[in-house]
Amino acid sequence: MHDKEAAHADKPLVIITGASGGVGTALTQSLNDDYRIIALDRNEAEQADESHEFDLTDVASIKRAMDKIAERHGCKIAAVVHLAAYFDFTGEESPLYEKVNEQGTRNLLEALEGMEVERFIYSSTMLVHEPQVPGRRVSEETPIGPTWAYPQSKARTEAVIREHATMPFTLLRLAGMYDEKTSVPTLSHQIARIYEHTLKSHVYSGNTNAGQACVHKEDMIDAFRRTIDRRRELPERNEILIGEEHAVSYEALQNRLGELIHGKKQWKTLVMPKPLAKTGALLEEKSEPLVPDDFDKGEKPFIRPFMIDMADDHYELDIRRAREQLGWEPRHEVFDALEAMVDHLLDDPHDWYQANGITPPDWIDEAEEKGLNPERVLEDYQAHTQREHYRFLWAHFFNIGLGAWLVASPATLGYGGAMAYSDMASGLLLALFGALSLSLKLIWARWVCAVIGLWVLFAPLVFWSDSAAAYLNGTLVGTLAIGFAAVVRPSPGVSPAAAMTGPTTPPGWNNNPSSWFQRMPIIALAFVGFFISRYLAAYQLGHIDAVWDPFFDGTREGLNGTEDIVTSEASEAWPVPDAGLGGMVYMLEIMLGMMGAANRWRTMPWVVASFGVLIVPLGVVSVTFIIIQPILIGTWCTLCLIQAGAMLLQIAYAFNEFVATGEFLKRRHKSGAPVLKIFFTGDTDDGSNEEPDEDFQRKPTAIIGEALGTGVNLPWNLALCILIGAWLMLTRITFGAEGILANWNHLVGALLITLGVIAMAESARPARWLMIPLATILLFTPFLHGADTAATINSLLCAVAVIALCLRRGPIRGEYGRWSRLLA
Repeated sequence: MHDKEAAHADKPLVIITGASGGVGTALTQSLNDDYRIIALDRNEAEQADESHEFDLTDVASIKRAMDKIAERHGCKIAAVVHLAAYFDFTGEESPLYEKVNEQGTRNLLEALEGMEVERFIYSSTMLVHEPQVPGRRVSEETPIGPTWAYPQSKARTEAVIREHATMPFTLLRLAGMYDEKTSVPTLSHQIARIYEHTLKSHVYSGNTNAGQACVHKEDMIDAFRRTIDRRRELPERNEILIGEEHAVSYEALQNRLGELIHGKKQWKTLVMPKPLAKTGALLEEKSEPLVPDDFDKGEKPFIRPFMIDMADDHYELDIRRAREQLGWEPRHEVFDALEAMVDHLLDDPHDWYQANGITPPDWIDEAEEKGLNPERVLEDYQAHTQREHYRFLWAHFFNIGLGAWLVASPATLGYGGAMAYSDMASGLLLALFGALSLSLKLIWARWVCAVIGLWVLFAPLVFWSDSAAAYLNGTLVGTLAIGFAAVVRPSPGVSPAAAMTGPTTPPGWNNNPSSWFQRMPIIALAFVGFFISRYLAAYQLGHIDAVWDPFFDGTREGLNGTEDIVTSEASEAWPVPDAGLGGMVYMLEIMLGMMGAANRWRTMPWVVASFGVLIVPLGVVSVTFIIIQPILIGTWCTLCLIQAGAMLLQIAYAFNEFVATGEFLKRRHKSGAPVLKIFFTGDTDDGSNEEPDEDFQRKPTAIIGEALGTGVNLPWNLALCILIGAWLMLTRITFGAEGILANWNHLVGALLITLGVIAMAESARPARWLMIPLATILLFTPFLHGADTAATINSLLCAVAVIALCLRRGPIRGEYGRWSRLLA
C-alpha cells in the first residue's frame, strides 16, 4: 500500500478548472493513470484525486484552494487546464463574460504566480477568428475577428492570458464538440427541427454551402492529453486549432439528416432573405417575454436575430500545427457520426432532448405518457396530414378560381371606383396565395387567403358601395375564400399530440360539446342573424328602398320602427354600416362553427375562444341595442328583436364548449404544460383515444332532437322568468308606464330574458341566481318613481315571482366533469 501511495505521489500534478463538467470529467478519466488530478470547481468532481470548492469571481476562494494545494503537494504543477467559463447562446453581452471569463482568468493567473506551472492550457474556440467563405480555411494566422458575444469574450480572455501569464501557455482553439449522443447546440437544434419536421427545418437565411468544423469529444480529450504530455516541447506561447479538417455544409447536413430521420434523400431547404428571417426571429424573440413561464415550457426561441447575421460564416480548419506540434489527428468525422446520433434520438427521443438541453415538443412527452412510440405518433400525424391535404386540394384550386373571378368582377358586374381596384388587387393576391396553399409545406399561405377573404367581405362596407352586385359578390366570394382556406382539412397548427392522441369527449362528461350535433343549432342561428343583417345593411347602403316591420311605427314620418332604428344617430355613428358589420361577424361565427373536428375543445382552443369572443360581445351589443331602442329612440325594431333572441340562444348552445375548453386548459396548467402554446396548438388530455361517434344515419327527427336537447333545456320556472321579463318590457303598452319607471321595467325585463335564455344551458344554470338582484330592483322602483297602484302591484308581484322561481334549478341530464359541482 505504501508503494502504491508513493508511486501516486510521484505522478505529475494537473489542475483542472471546471472539472465537474462533461469535458472536465472525461479529461480527468483520461489522465488518471498518469497524473494526479486536482479539480477546482463550484461542484465536487468525483473522478478527481482531490476536489476543491472554487469560484473564479472570488479571489479569496482561489487563494484558499491554491494554499491547500501548495501545502499538500508543493508548488510544482505539470499543467493547469482552464475549462471553467461562462457561456450562453443569447448573442447578447453579459456582465458575466467580463466577470467570469476575463477577470476570473486574471484572478487565476495571479494566484498561480507563486507556483511553478510548466504549462497553462486554455480552452478557447475557433470562433475567435474571422469567419471565411467556402474554399478558404481558418489557420492560426487568420486574423482575430469574433462575430458575437461569446467568442468576443474568449478573444478578450486570450488577451488577458498573453498579458498576465508568467508561465508557458497554449491556447487550444476548439471546434464545436459532439459525440454519438450530444452535439454543439447549432447541430443538435438542426437535428431537432428536422425530426419535428417544422417549417424552420426547410428554411435557411445564409449560404447553404457554408459549414463549421466539429470535433468529437474523444478527439478533443486526446488533444488536451497530448498538449499536457508535450508541455515542455511546445513553444512557450502558442495557439493551436483543434477540429476536423472538413466542415460539412449546412445543405449536406440537411440532406443526410432528412435521409436518416425521414428516409428522404434530399431535404428541401429554401434560402430566406436575411431581412425577412431577421424580422421573424426578432418578432419571435420579443413575443417571448410576454409569457416568460408558459410559452414552450419557458424555453426561449433558439434562433435569434444575431444568428441570422452569422448564417454565412464558414469555419473550415487548417490543422497542420496540431499535427506538427501535437502529433494529433482526428479519428472521427461528424458526418459519419450522424447515424449514431439519430439512432439515439429515435431510440429514446425524450432522453436525447434532455441530454442536448432542448425542451422536447409536447407530443413526445404525451406519447411516452400513454405508452406510445413518439416516432410512430409523428409519422402517423404526418401521414394523416398529408392525406387530408391531398383530399382537399380542390379547395385551394377553388380559391385560385375565386381570385380570377374577383379580378373580372368589376367589368362583368359593372361597378368601379375604389371598390373595383380593391377587388382586382384582392383577386390577384387570392389567386397567388391559393396557388401557394397547394403545397403542404406552405400551409401558412392558407391563413393569408383567409385574411384576404375577410377583407373582401369587409370592403363593400368600408367603401359604402352603392352597387348591390358588388356587395353580394364580396359577401359570397369573401365567405367562400375563408371557408376554402381555413375550414377545410387538415386544420392548420394542430400539434401531433392533439391530433393523434387523447379523447373526443371531455373527461367526466357524458356528451361532447364540440360534436356536430351541438354545433348545428349555433350555425343555424348564425345564419338567421346573417340574413337579417344583410337585409338591413342593404337598406343602409341604399340598395333597397324599404325594410319590413309588421308591428312598430317609427318616430319619424314615413318610417316604420325598423327603418327608424337602422337610420338613427346611434346607427349612423359607426364609420361603416353597423348592420353590415353585424352580418360580417355572423358569417365569421358560421366559419368558426364549421372549423375543427369533434375534439376541437382540446385541439383548437383558440377557435372556441374566438367563437366566444364573437358571440358574447355581439350578444351584449344586441341586448344593449334592444334596451336603448325605446329609451333613446322611442320605438322598436322587430328584426332586431329576432336577431337578439337568436344571439342569446347561440350563447346558450355554445356555453358547454367554453366550459370544456376552460376545464381542459386548467388541467394542462396544473400538469405544468405550456398553456399559452397549447391555446394555439392544442394538446392531448386524460382518457383513451376515441373516434367521434356521430350517427347521422338516423331519422331527421332524432338528429334534430339530439341537436336541440343535448346540454340545453328550458325548465318551466326559467320559461316563466323569461315571460315575466317580456311582460316587463311591454309595460309601456300594458300599463301605460312612462318615464323612468318604464325605463327601469324595460331594462330589468331585457336582462331577465338575457339571463334566462343563457341559463337554458345546463352548464350555465347558475346564471339564474343573477336574476335575484335584478328582481330586487323591482321592489323599490315603484316607490321611488311614484307609480300608481296597478303598476306598483305589478312590479312587486313580478319581483317576488322571479325570486321564487329562481330557487328551482331545473333538470340537468348532462355530466360536466368537475364543473358539475357548481351546478347547485
